[in-house]
Amino acid sequence: MNRIAGVLALVVGLYGWLYLSNPAQFNLYVVVDLLNRHGFFGILSLGVGVLIITGGIDLSIGSVVALSAVSFGVLMRQGVPPIVAASIVITGGIVIGLIHGLLVTWGGLQPFLVTLCGLFVYRGLARTVSGIGEKTAEQTVSLYTIRNAAPESAGAMDWLRAVFVGKGSDGGLTIPMEFLWMLGLAAALAVILHGSAYGRYWYAIGYNEQAARYSGVNVTRHRIIVFVISSLGAAAGGIILLLDFASVDPASDGGEFELLAITGAVIGGCSLRGGEGTVLGIFLGSAILPAINKLNIFLGVPNTVIPIVIGLTLLIGAGLDEWLRRRSSRN
Repeated sequence: MNRIAGVLALVVGLYGWLYLSNPAQFNLYVVVDLLNRHGFFGILSLGVGVLIITGGIDLSIGSVVALSAVSFGVLMRQGVPPIVAASIVITGGIVIGLIHGLLVTWGGLQPFLVTLCGLFVYRGLARTVSGIGEKTAEQTVSLYTIRNAAPESAGAMDWLRAVFVGKGSDGGLTIPMEFLWMLGLAAALAVILHGSAYGRYWYAIGYNEQAARYSGVNVTRHRIIVFVISSLGAAAGGIILLLDFASVDPASDGGEFELLAITGAVIGGCSLRGGEGTVLGIFLGSAILPAINKLNIFLGVPNTVIPIVIGLTLLIGAGLDEWLRRRSSRN
C-alpha cells in the first residue's frame, strides 16, 4: 500500500503541476486527450505488466503496435471490411503471443531474446506490409487514402473511430473512449489477477517458478497465456493508433512504446524480478506518461528531453523497487 500511495501522490503532483503550468490551456479538449493517452498507454502497460508479474518481459510491443496498425490499414485499403480487418489483426496478435510463449516454454529461450528478435522482425514486416498494393514499399498508411481506395468502408470506419477512440467523422474528440476501454480491461484483469486461481498462479510463477511447478501449477500454459495477453494488448493498441491519428509511419511509429509500457508497469509497482505488482499500480503508473509529455509541451521543453525524463523515471522506479525489496527482506 505504501508503494500505491507513493505513486498516487506522484500522479496528483504531476497533474497539479500540469494544470498550474498553464491554466489557460487546460481545457476540456486537453482533459479528454490526456485521458485517451492514459487509456492507450494503460492498455499496453496492463498487458506487459501481467507478463512482468510472471517474471517475463516483452520488448516487441512497439513493433507489434506498428505491424498491427499497418496491417489494419492495408487490409481496409484492399477492400476488407473494417470490422473484419480489426478481427484479423486481433487474431494476429494472439498468434504472435502464442509464438513467443511457445519459444520461451517449449524452446527454452529467454523472453528477452525472443521478444528482442521480435522487435526487429515485426518492424521489418510492418515496413514490408505497408507497400502491398503500392508502387513502393514503406508507404505511410493513412485513413484518407483508405477512404479514396475503399469508399464503401467509410461508414464502418467512422463507427470504429467513434467506438474505440471517441472521435467523430470530423476528427474532433467527443468522449475518451480509449480511457474507458482501458478501465474495462483493468477491471477484467483485476478480477483475474486478484480474485482467481489464475492470478495466484501468475504471482507464484514470478516469485519462484520451480516452486510453482512442484506445486502442480502448469507453468507452460500460464506463461503462454500471459504472452498472449501482452501481444493482444499491443495488437489492440495498433488498431487504436491508426483510428486515433489517422496515419501510421511503419518505419517510426510505435518506436519506444515497449519502453513506455514497461515504464508504466514498473513505476506502478511491477518488479522486473517477477512476483509483484497490482492492476491499480499499473493504472496509476501509466497515468504518469501522458502527464510528463503534456507538461513538457506546456513548459516549452524540447521533445529531445522527453526520453531523458522517461529514462530517469524508469531508473528511479526500478531503484525504488530494489530498495523496497531489500528493506522487506531485512524486516
